[in-house]
Amino acid sequence: MNKDGTKISFLLNKIDIDKLPKHVAIIMDGNGRWAKKRLLPRTAGHREGVERVKEIVEATGNLGIPYLTLYAFSTENWGRPKEEIDTLMKLLVEYLKKELNTLHMNNVRINILGNLDKLPALPREEVKNAIEKTKNNDKMNLNIALNYGGRNEIIDGIKSLISDVRVGDVILDEIDEELFRNYLFTKDQPDPDLLIRPSGEKRVSNFLLYQIAYTEFVFSDVYWPEFTTEELYKSLIEYQSRKRRFGGI
Repeated sequence: MNKDGTKISFLLNKIDIDKLPKHVAIIMDGNGRWAKKRLLPRTAGHREGVERVKEIVEATGNLGIPYLTLYAFSTENWGRPKEEIDTLMKLLVEYLKKELNTLHMNNVRINILGNLDKLPALPREEVKNAIEKTKNNDKMNLNIALNYGGRNEIIDGIKSLISDVRVGDVILDEIDEELFRNYLFTKDQPDPDLLIRPSGEKRVSNFLLYQIAYTEFVFSDVYWPEFTTEELYKSLIEYQSRKRRFGGI
């Protein structure tokens, strides 16, 4: 076994399999800076970032973590240069075309958090196909946050809830946190136990604002294209070193 394999095995042995998070969320950040550091175009960083998606999805599934949410494209990302947006959409299509059968065979269900209506026709259809093909899988849920914004999610949920109150489907006095969860993209899913952000940035960037009230945060200094299985294991070890109180003592 090579040196990297030995280190990964060492880290894996430090992870308590009985205390793994049920839901891990990751803000995939730093593709552009990774590329700039190497005098490459930003698109090269995004392409390398897709390789990490493959690796981390596989590593998470092998550990038996049932929910993984990846922040792929925010509502604010539409403000980026058209060339970069086109590349991101192309990479999304490529990823689904290449990996969908493997994900399906591994019993992975693909969910989308976000509004698909604004996506170009081809990636929108590929995403819908992936959702349909994997809808009955139940080993692992892979959430892809696409054209997603946390504030928009909450506002849209409130609008839908108000509409249901008006027609009598929901009684105002019965509204509580559990009921409101049904109006979020993560309906029927546990809140993230762990949120990981590579790249050295320490902010949540409008991601899962309602769901991360008691989530543990781990910030990594490596860029997303460098976020390997080893880095995932380090984040899980850090998570397991903490005592979660949920507001208690």
